[in-house]
Amino acid sequence: MRFYQATRFLFPRSLERRIAFVCLAATALPLIACLAYQAATGTWNAAILGVLALATLLGAGLALATILGLLSPVARAAAMLQSIQDGKRVGAIPVGGEDVVGRLFRGVAIAANQADGEAGQLSTADERDDLTGLRNRRGFFIDAARVLTGEYNAVLALIEIDHFEAILETYGDMTGDSLLRAFAGRLAMGTRRTDVSARWASTQFAVLLIHTTLEDARAIMERLRVSVTQTDPLFVGNSPVTFSCGLAPVRDQVLIGAAISRADAALHIAQYEGRNRVEAAS
Repeated sequence: MRFYQATRFLFPRSLERRIAFVCLAATALPLIACLAYQAATGTWNAAILGVLALATLLGAGLALATILGLLSPVARAAAMLQSIQDGKRVGAIPVGGEDVVGRLFRGVAIAANQADGEAGQLSTADERDDLTGLRNRRGFFIDAARVLTGEYNAVLALIEIDHFEAILETYGDMTGDSLLRAFAGRLAMGTRRTDVSARWASTQFAVLLIHTTLEDARAIMERLRVSVTQTDPLFVGNSPVTFSCGLAPVRDQVLIGAAISRADAALHIAQYEGRNRVEAAS
């Protein structure tokens, strides 16, 4: 480290040029010594000087090529670390030996894995609802774009807990939060792992039922409604919890906006008709 610091005045922005300069100076020492000796003694031997000059040039070129070749992995590792620092993904990381280059690339691999993990955690956190653990709207649209390919039937369900504002007024925010978490758990248990469940708004949830017809979606939501209200009912105080649901078919991610509007209209019909019911868009 001391030698590195001491030679920083030589090409401070380029380690390769600094090493090349030192290499040239070192390989030229025999030629310089020979010139000094012949100058001091006054005996000049052109053949010896020519051989030394040629050997110096060949040795310097070979040394430079070797040093630059050995330094190239270091430069590549430095470029990868800079990419990681800039938030970019790096390609395949070479596997080195047990020397300093191998340890350097292992450090790059560790840094890349940590950066990917942190990015994944941030992305996942940005796509999840903090209270319920379900996807939020952003996460819902990301998953919807992935699964809605136009090849299979799917159904969008919009769900709203009935009289939630009255529950908040009577029992308070803590009870309301507990109810939302409990309902999210029922929603996760009542749908398939391939379906996309999300907290849509403060009192609303959305489910994208994949590979499902409108009739099958209605049956799934009816089973969930009976489970929440009768089979294993959710209670707030002495009152059972109910929900209303609107359904709309959708096949293509491009048409998700229209499906949302139709499901929302069906949800309003379910609420207008007395709540605690499932309505499909006409």
